[in-house]
Amino acid sequence: MITAGIVGHDAVADRLGALPQGMAASLAREVDRLGRALQQRVERNLSGAVLQRRSGRLVASVSVDVARRGGEVTATIAAGAPYAAIHEYGGTIPARQMLPRNGRVLSFPWRGRERFFARVLVPAARMPERSFMRSALAEMAPEIRAALLAVTRETASRVAPT
Repeated sequence: MITAGIVGHDAVADRLGALPQGMAASLAREVDRLGRALQQRVERNLSGAVLQRRSGRLVASVSVDVARRGGEVTATIAAGAPYAAIHEYGGTIPARQMLPRNGRVLSFPWRGRERFFARVLVPAARMPERSFMRSALAEMAPEIRAALLAVTRETASRVAPT
């Protein structure tokens, strides 16, 4: 009869038991870092690479939120300016009528002279797609995959028994 045993069984079990917590913490740190890097890339796209900065409201509205729920870690990038979506995806701004707010007429320089109008019809405008968020994600996708894989491998090799 042959009997076999594992020397250091308790140590191996302890190290493998620490793997989920260590992996989650390492991934959370890396997702946070990658989320901030993606936010910077989006902001760079809004500072001349894709769109020209005018007032800075769109850039200031870009935010990143890193959340941990159970074993899941997510980074969400959002642009809160009301016109962010029309720039990202393109579309048509419908025709509308402008009416005076604080008076009875609108005043505009028109054909070289000051003119007064009771109402003005603003025609529909077609906005081209100028992706600043999806293009930043596409540029960073290989880097994100490689970084998450590296963290997973490094954490597993650090926790795994030798």
